[in-house]
Amino acid sequence: MLKPVGGDFVKRYRLEYNFEALERVRGEISEITYSRLKALIEYRLTGKDFDRSPIGTKVAVAFSAGSDSTATLKVLRWAGFDVVPITAKLPQMGEKTLEKARSYGTVFIEIPEYLDIIRPQIEKGAPICGRCHALVMDAVEGYARRNGIKIVASGDMLSSGLISIYRKGDLVILNFPAFLALDKAEIIEIIGGSYELRFGCPLLWELFRKAPSTKRLSIQRVLRETRARALTPGMARELILDILAR
Repeated sequence: MLKPVGGDFVKRYRLEYNFEALERVRGEISEITYSRLKALIEYRLTGKDFDRSPIGTKVAVAFSAGSDSTATLKVLRWAGFDVVPITAKLPQMGEKTLEKARSYGTVFIEIPEYLDIIRPQIEKGAPICGRCHALVMDAVEGYARRNGIKIVASGDMLSSGLISIYRKGDLVILNFPAFLALDKAEIIEIIGGSYELRFGCPLLWELFRKAPSTKRLSIQRVLRETRARALTPGMARELILDILAR
């Protein structure tokens, strides 16, 4: 399921920095939760196996059914956490995506104001990904609070260091792939070894057609992930070509 990073200097540096972030939230989570998260980092660094029996700690995962959130869900369950996948049911989601989410036992939530916020952004040719992400995370965090879940996990690969895991009000936010310095190739292996590298959001494609200059923002995101070695140059090329073709 999960493999040690070996001698990869960049990943080792990120993981060692993430220890500091974990220490900062230690007082916000149970000791057994802290110990299991620490064991995950140590496993990535040294290969030392650890007890993966269930610990009863609930983690709400912002679950889009994409590769990053699916790997997050699988590894957390493998590590003994009680994972509650939460899917914000967005209008651009196809039935195939919804069915995949259902297969993982997701809880669907609604964002009634979603299109009222996103549609004007598209009409004026403004970026939508950051606003979409914020709406989804706010909704997932709201569900977690209402249901007494302390930890909310996302599939973010980039938020390393002190923002790989941090306190947000009464919650702890865990950007899980970043926390374990997982790259896209590892994520694809975790979810089953097959994945089409492309952007799958019809609303984003609509924005690209209306305001082609916004493609540069998605390309910049790909390049940031490449510089962080979350993507290989070959993967980055496929994604950039997909963006340019829209």
